[in-house]
Amino acid sequence: MAENGESTFTVIVAAAANLGIAAAKAVAGVISGSSAMLSEAAHSIADTVTEVMLLTALRRSGKPADEDHPLGYGGERYVWAMLAAVATFVGGAVFSVYDGVHTLAHGEELGDPLVSYVVLGIAFVLESFSLRTAIRQVKGEATRVRAPFGRYLRLTPDTTVKAVVMEDSAALAGLMLAAAGLLGGQITGSGVWDGIASLLIGALLVYVAWVLGRSNAELLIGRPLPGRMREEVREELLSVPHIMDVLDLTTLIQGPDEVMIAAKIDFRDVASAEQIEWACEEADQQLRERFPAIRRVYLDPTPTRRP
Repeated sequence: MAENGESTFTVIVAAAANLGIAAAKAVAGVISGSSAMLSEAAHSIADTVTEVMLLTALRRSGKPADEDHPLGYGGERYVWAMLAAVATFVGGAVFSVYDGVHTLAHGEELGDPLVSYVVLGIAFVLESFSLRTAIRQVKGEATRVRAPFGRYLRLTPDTTVKAVVMEDSAALAGLMLAAAGLLGGQITGSGVWDGIASLLIGALLVYVAWVLGRSNAELLIGRPLPGRMREEVREELLSVPHIMDVLDLTTLIQGPDEVMIAAKIDFRDVASAEQIEWACEEADQQLRERFPAIRRVYLDPTPTRRP
C-alpha cells in the first residue's frame, strides 16, 4: 500500500533522528549537570522506542487476511500504537517528572551549559526536519480527502503518523523548555529553573501519551466513519436501482485505508432475486469507486416493518 509505505518512511525518519539526539542529549546532560537535558534524553529514548513499536505496527497490520483472521490484521496497528503511547508515558513522562521533583528537592550542580546549547540547536534542526516530513504527509492525505488539516489530524485513523506529528511537536516544545531551564540556571545560578523545565516536559509528555492513547482506544473499540461520510454512503446506496431505503447502516474503521460497511436494505417488493443480487453488486462497486478505503460491503435484504 502506498500510504503504508509513506507512513513507514515518516516513522523511520523520526526514529533515526531521535536515536542520535537521545545519545547526544544524555552526554550533554551529564556534562552540564542539567536535569532538563537528562529529561530530554529520556524523552528522545521514549520517542525512539515508540517509533520502533510504530514500525512493528505498520509491518504486522499490513499482513493480508487469512483463515484465522478473515478481517485482516488492521487492528494490530492500534494495539502496537497503544503500547507506544504507554512507552511515551512510562519512558519519558515518569522519568521527567521524577527528575524534576528530585532537582527541586535536592538541587543540582550546574556544569558548563555550552555543550547542551549546541546539542539543543542540532536537535531542533533534526526534529524540525522530521516534523516537516510528517506534516507533509498529513497535508497530502488531508487534501486527498478534502478535509482541513487540523480536523484530519484529529480524526485520522493513521495513528502512526499522528503519533510522529505529536511527538515531534512535543519534542520541539521540550527543547525550548530545556533551553529556558538552562538559561534560567545560568542567569540565577539556581537549579530550580532546570527542575521546573523537567516538570513541564513531563506534563507535556503526559498530554501527548493521553491523546494518542485515547485515539487508539477509540479505534480498537470500534469507530465509525464521520457523520458526513456516513450520509454520503447512505446516499450512494439509495442511488442504486431497486434499493428503496437503508434501514440500518453500520460503518467500521478497521485501518487507515480499510473500512467495512454493513447495512439492512429494503429492496423494491417486486424486485426479483436476480435484480436484488445485481443491485448488491452495483452498490458494492459504487461504494468502492467513491470511497477507495471501503474494502468490505455486507448488505442484508430486510423488509420494512409496517404497522
